[in-house]
Amino acid sequence: MRLFLRRRMSPLKLVVLGGTLFMVALVVLQRDVGSSPAGDPWFQELVDKGDKVMVMVREAVNNIGFQIGAPQPPPAQEQSTQDANCPAGFYTQAELKPHLERPPQDPGSPGADGKAFQKDHMSPEEEKEKEEGMTRHCFNQFASDRISLSRSLGEDTRPPECVERKFRRCPPLPTTSVIIVFHNEAWSTLLRTVYSVLYTSPAILLKEIILVDDASTA
Repeated sequence: MRLFLRRRMSPLKLVVLGGTLFMVALVVLQRDVGSSPAGDPWFQELVDKGDKVMVMVREAVNNIGFQIGAPQPPPAQEQSTQDANCPAGFYTQAELKPHLERPPQDPGSPGADGKAFQKDHMSPEEEKEKEEGMTRHCFNQFASDRISLSRSLGEDTRPPECVERKFRRCPPLPTTSVIIVFHNEAWSTLLRTVYSVLYTSPAILLKEIILVDDASTA
C-alpha cells in the first residue's frame, strides 16, 4: 500500500480511479436498494436518484479527456501573401527613369558620342589657354571646356545580360549616395560628372550626390 501511495499518479489516472470506485459503490448501493421491499417510497426514490447519478458519472468518465486536456489553440487563419508595403512583380523602365532626361545629341559637336576632340588650327589665344590648363590641371582643360555637359558616350556598352536584367519590387532596391572626390579639378569635368550621374541613375534610388574637395589649391 505504501509503495502504491508513493508512486506519482497523473491527474488522469486519479480521476479514472475515483470514478471507478464511485461507480462500484453505486452498483453495490443499487443492489442493496433493489433487494429492499419494492413498495417503500423511500427506497424507490433512492433507486431513481442512484440511476441518475450513474448516468452522470458515465458521461463524466466519457468526457474525462476533454475536461483535463489543455485547451487547444484555434486554427491559424491563412495570411494573405500580398503586402501593400511590398508589392509583387518587377520594376518597370518608367519606375527606374533617371532624374534628368539627356537632351538630343548633335553628332557633329566636339566630343560627341565619346569621340576624340579634334582641332586642327588654334589661335595664339587658344594655344595659351590650352597650356595654362595643362599646367594647372595636368590634362587638356581646353578640350574639356568645349565638350557639352550632357555629352553622351554613344551606344550602351553593357553586356546584354546586364541590360535585360529585371529587379523585383520586394524587397525594394536600396537607395544610394554618390560621392565624388576631387582635387584641383576643372569645373567642366566636375560638372559633367555630376550631370552624368543625374542622366543615368534611377531617381527613386539616388538619395544624394556628395562632392568632396580634397584640399584643392587651384
